[in-house]
Amino acid sequence: MDAFLDFLRFERRYSPHTVTSYQTDLGQFAAYLKSAYELADPAQATHPLIRGWVVALMQQNLDPRTVNRKVACLRSYFKFLLRAGAIAANPMLRIKAPKMAKKLPEFVPEEALNGLLNSFEFGEDFAGQRDQLVLEMLYGTGIRLSELIGIHADDVSLGASTVRVTGKGNKQRLVPLNPTLKLVIERYQARRAHEFGPVAGPLLLTDKGEAMYDKFVYRTVKHYLSQITTSGAQQHPHALRHAFATHLLGKGADLNSIKELLGHASLAATQVYTHLSVDRLKSVFEQAHPRA
Repeated sequence: MDAFLDFLRFERRYSPHTVTSYQTDLGQFAAYLKSAYELADPAQATHPLIRGWVVALMQQNLDPRTVNRKVACLRSYFKFLLRAGAIAANPMLRIKAPKMAKKLPEFVPEEALNGLLNSFEFGEDFAGQRDQLVLEMLYGTGIRLSELIGIHADDVSLGASTVRVTGKGNKQRLVPLNPTLKLVIERYQARRAHEFGPVAGPLLLTDKGEAMYDKFVYRTVKHYLSQITTSGAQQHPHALRHAFATHLLGKGADLNSIKELLGHASLAATQVYTHLSVDRLKSVFEQAHPRA
């Protein structure tokens, strides 16, 4: 298991968050095998034992997405073992993951979000300027939480109006900065320099001048978005990424451009936003058309 996690960490270059998730899932699988079958080595698990774990997970009424993620973890694990010659056959070949209902991503409505960003008094102190930048950056660029935390000061080019973002698999891309976001960055950098000296290293800092971390961003986003929506799914950093893509599509942006901005590996991942756009059009049609 340790060798597999090192493979994910150093060769596949998965994010620390993803590696931790795999480690947790494998730990739960190992604990199940030891408790139910007194099997100490997960690598020796057979198809019936793995199927038993999947059934046990489903009997706990877990979200199918959670079960699918755990099954995907085992697929990667046993594929790794097979390639390494640690097992003779892959026991995951006949394992079927539970079907998932198509779930559209939650996003914050454009009017409510713009109302918050345009009207809220964030304050002139460092915390206020930083919090505003967190929200403006997530919504203004559509980047992921991990990508936001990974931005360094020298990744930002105000002259070129771009920010260099390091995404999944260590792939880098340039994302444009809108004029409002550039202004927010300039004000934040000036306040940060006043509080903590020359702007270098991670762009975003905590109140203590330390590197930003994911839970800090979660709390920040939830604090502000809870003022405009009661939906927990809309108080999440990823909801701002969804809002970025959905609002762009609604304004006429083409899907391929949105794909590149989001850093998706394939167009299939971006196409979910077309469903959101169609649903919105249907809603407008039903409210406005005299024959609807």
